[in-house]
Amino acid sequence: MSRELLRRLGLDLPPLPTSTVGSFPKPEPLLEGRRRFARNQITRTELERLEREATAFWVRTQEELGLDVLVDGEQYRGDMVAYFAELIPGMKTGRLVRSYGNRYYRKPVIVGEVAWPGPMTVEWWKWTQSLTGKPVKGMLTGPYTVMDWSFDEHYPNRAAACLALAHALRREVEALVEAGARIIQIDEPALSVRPAELPLVVEAMHVLTDGLDAYFINHACYGAFETIYPGMLDLPSHNLDLAISQSALDLLAIFARHPFTKDLSVGVLDVHSHVVETPAEVKARVRRGLEVLPPERVWVDPDCGLKTRSVDEARGKLEAMMAAVRELRQALA
Repeated sequence: MSRELLRRLGLDLPPLPTSTVGSFPKPEPLLEGRRRFARNQITRTELERLEREATAFWVRTQEELGLDVLVDGEQYRGDMVAYFAELIPGMKTGRLVRSYGNRYYRKPVIVGEVAWPGPMTVEWWKWTQSLTGKPVKGMLTGPYTVMDWSFDEHYPNRAAACLALAHALRREVEALVEAGARIIQIDEPALSVRPAELPLVVEAMHVLTDGLDAYFINHACYGAFETIYPGMLDLPSHNLDLAISQSALDLLAIFARHPFTKDLSVGVLDVHSHVVETPAEVKARVRRGLEVLPPERVWVDPDCGLKTRSVDEARGKLEAMMAAVRELRQALA
């Protein structure tokens, strides 16, 4: 069914389509530009020029590597939640909190009624798509994660805050579809944080996607997916993109016992490790996915965004991934 949808949308993808989760490391000129902008040493226009140069660099890199579905690399974003919170009316930037390891972000605060401020990602998507003939994914953080990663000082409960955000972000998804985005990824890394709230995530995703003509991907990383499976199959998306590069490969055994009914993006690169995988390691991980799903329903990508790696590490990991996929495609042929 998903293959038919992709073809109807004009997307003729090869077996084992390849992509990335979204973020790429920021090249040094952009990092320096962001530091200088924070010190009021350059203008917003100068910073945006650097962001566009970095985006174009990553588009060229993805094309050189041979990826099938490209991303803009999120060179204009900092944290995946704070970026949207800084733009959405009714939210403000809060204090620094630890995300993981030694990484911190400014936790947003919901202080009033949230609303759509107008396009937040659309112009970046349109500009990136203009650079390539390959499809570029639209990408945004989902309402449940924005709610879960924020302090709420306005809504009476978590469900009310989540659904209000869903209705606001629905406008962004509509704008992406209207602009021509045929594949849209909605990131919900908080998906399995509270298994009892899975029905809320499902309801919010229906608000975002119902009635829209696009191929929808839900990405979640490093979750206790076994606690919400098979319930997460109720999500109204065509593809679940799951971080299963390491121990969570055991999740595939659960899929074998209870059929997985969607397409699966197999996260085969450990983005939190400096080690560059070998093509043989990647092939072994993809084959685990092929044990439980036919090739036409398996996508291949890293297990999360690559922004925490160096430029050379990110490229090396993707080179290994693409080498493995080329070998697997030959074997399948």
